[in-house]
Amino acid sequence: MSTYRDRLAALRRTMAENRYDGFVVPLTDEHMSEYVGRYAQRLAWLTGFEGSAASAVVLTGEAGIFVDGRYTLQVRDQVDGTLYEYVGLPGVQIADWLEAKAGPGQRIGFDPWLHTRSWMDATKRRLAVKGADLVSVAGNLVDLVWTDRPAPSAEPFEVHGEALAGQTSAEKRTEIARWLGEKKADCVVVAALDSVAWLFNVRGRDVSRTPVALAFAIVSADGKAQLFTAPAKITPEVAAHLGPDVALLPPEAFVDTLRALGAAGKTVAADPATCVAAIFQALETGGARIVEARDPCILAKAIKNPVEIAGTRAAHVRDGAALSRFLGWFDHEAPKGTLDELAAAAKLEDFRRESNLLKDLSFDTISGAGPNGAIVHYRVSPETNRKVEPDSIFLLDSGGQYLDGTTDVTRTMIVGTPTAEMKDRFTRVLKGHIALAAARFPAGTRGSQLDVLARQFLWQAGLDYAHGTGHGVGSFLSVHEGPQRIVASGGGDEPLAAGMILSNEPGYYKTGAYGIRIENLVLVVPVEVEGAEQPMLAFETLTLAPIDLRLVDTDLLSDAERTWLNTYHARVRDTLTPLLPEDARGWLTEATRAL
Repeated sequence: MSTYRDRLAALRRTMAENRYDGFVVPLTDEHMSEYVGRYAQRLAWLTGFEGSAASAVVLTGEAGIFVDGRYTLQVRDQVDGTLYEYVGLPGVQIADWLEAKAGPGQRIGFDPWLHTRSWMDATKRRLAVKGADLVSVAGNLVDLVWTDRPAPSAEPFEVHGEALAGQTSAEKRTEIARWLGEKKADCVVVAALDSVAWLFNVRGRDVSRTPVALAFAIVSADGKAQLFTAPAKITPEVAAHLGPDVALLPPEAFVDTLRALGAAGKTVAADPATCVAAIFQALETGGARIVEARDPCILAKAIKNPVEIAGTRAAHVRDGAALSRFLGWFDHEAPKGTLDELAAAAKLEDFRRESNLLKDLSFDTISGAGPNGAIVHYRVSPETNRKVEPDSIFLLDSGGQYLDGTTDVTRTMIVGTPTAEMKDRFTRVLKGHIALAAARFPAGTRGSQLDVLARQFLWQAGLDYAHGTGHGVGSFLSVHEGPQRIVASGGGDEPLAAGMILSNEPGYYKTGAYGIRIENLVLVVPVEVEGAEQPMLAFETLTLAPIDLRLVDTDLLSDAERTWLNTYHARVRDTLTPLLPEDARGWLTEATRAL
């Protein structure tokens, strides 16, 4: 099956053989992960789409692929429009599409290990209106036709000790035991991979760019736990680190253990957002009493402790020095006309690796020249690789995974002379970035309440961007971490708390021309405000790298904005200059000059 057309036809034959009129193919795994291991990349294998958020629905005579505004351009580049209808989220949901397409008596299959129970229930109700049925499939239909599907990674766990984590696993499990007492539950299922990694102070190499290991866990009210993972992944060092209070079981024992909890009359807490439908089905089959509650690791993981905060500050200084060296190199090389996107991404990775402390990139570098920069989550390939042309904008979104922290930074650079429009758009994005970075807000403020600060100057010109303004970031974990977000709607309702790390990344994208994004990571910190009548919070900018002053229209900046930018650049210069080789220091001095 060398083509996507062949693969789609093979899936339809399998659907017919098993009496299904449709099948849903999401981009996730058994842990509801955003980034998945190679074994779980069913959507990419079937359709060619390589973004981080999408789903497909295959019916007997038609198919649709569902993406949000970040991927409206990318999906058209990667997915054949003669095979799949492009459907925009959130305007049209899968249930909407299926309800419109399905007929009486039709059976739409889904894999209960790849969907939440709420999605299953809601979609089942919508199909019932048409007399159709959503049917749980015992074995994923894509797996039946993906004959050379990779096996799940067998890489061993790695210990992430207290010196980096700032807290022992036993201490974390004690807090979860206290939480279980409050919920009057006997145990909790932990399914999210980054939660498992954080809880047991382990990391892994099972997912590209995200240092997690494939495992499920059940934590009991006495602080003991069961960890379900392949035995080959547990080395003697890891077993000693986990200790006698963590029982190790193979993945095959997970479902039977869930069923046995019900038979034993246990009350089990499970997160409906991270525990898939199959987990709830197993608990219900056994007769367990289920308490639906958010994974207790999520908020605790998001609020970094002092050791993690110190680590991420150190990681950002190290990463900023590497990025600044790259930016100086780029300024020298790009005007020659021979540099392309792949070479730029590779060179930046080389600079990061020179520290010998980089464990991995935190995501595939977005290296977008000219019009490719307008594709929000662009992924460069040999087929799409562009040269960096004169008088054009280059967008570079990148990050590193270090043992002490995770980085994510976007810089937008001009090669040659910018147009007045480029400078106007860049400066409006910068003004929004500064407004958010300089914000002070009462404790309890939600990210959704701050999102407008970053968009206001674009809105004044009738412009906007189709992505959130900020996402949470882990500590040597996922570059996209919840529950904190800065977004107008659909997930920005978590109150921000001191210790959370988020991105600040407004942008502007002109289809077919260029993209602009300015992204720094920020730490939520307490702040003293004279005369304040309630606790106040602010953002400390963690990222250290120059912002391209050649794209700034200084006439659009207020005095306060100019002061912010000059102060930020002085901090970048003072912090990074001692870490740079002599030939890069002069460039940094010029790049961070005061306006």
